[in-house]
Formats: sequence, structure tokens, C-alpha cells
Amino acid sequence: MPFFGNTFTPKKTPPRKSASLSSLHTLDRSTREIELGLEYGPPVMNIGGQSWKFEEGQWITESGGNTSSRELQRLKKRNAQLEEENNLLKLKIEILLDMLTETTVDYHLMEKEVKDIKTQHQRKK
Repeated sequence: MPFFGNTFTPKKTPPRKSASLSSLHTLDRSTREIELGLEYGPPVMNIGGQSWKFEEGQWITESGGNTSSRELQRLKKRNAQLEEENNLLKLKIEILLDMLTETTVDYHLMEKEVKDIKTQHQRKK
């Protein structure tokens, strides 16, 4: 005997109605395009007076100022590439300056050693 009353018994679902009587599903894609004019382009929508188009995985606005959104995105991408290149060049300059400093220190140490050897040689004479 169940503790809280009757057990849960769901109602039977009614049988589904027959499938669509349309024969469109039997036509191949090219025939459907010819018959019905199904030319699919990228999805477009209007929000707040701006037209948006979905291209290459991103929503791009089509209405705007002097430059198009596509051009703006291209410029942003180029700007990011140039910033990365600039950072790399700054790093290379820093490494070269470190190498120059090390070489200069080595040169001055060698110059001092040569001078010390000369003075020792002159004292022996």
C-alpha cells in the first residue's frame, strides 16, 4: 500500500495525427529552389533602426557612418596585429640592448686587463 495514496500513473498520449499531405519533402533541393524560389542568403534582421547581417560567424551592422562595419572590423584586426608586432619589436630591442651592455662590459674588462698587463710588464723592466 502506498504511503501517500495512489501511485503516479501518467495518462496515455493520443496517437499522432498523420504526416503532412504536402509533397514538398519528396522534391530534391534544386527542384524546390526552382519551384519555390528558395534562395537562402545570410540571415538579416533589423533592431533599433540598424540592419544586422550574419556573415562568417559574426553579426555585422550594415547601416552606419562613413565606414562600414566590415571595414571597421578589418581595421581592428589589423590594429591588433600591428600592436602584437610592435610588442615583439620592443622585446627584441630590449634583448639587443642587454646584449650590447654585456659586450661593452666585457670590452671594458678586457681593456682594463690589457692595461694592467702593460703596467706590470713596464714595472718588470
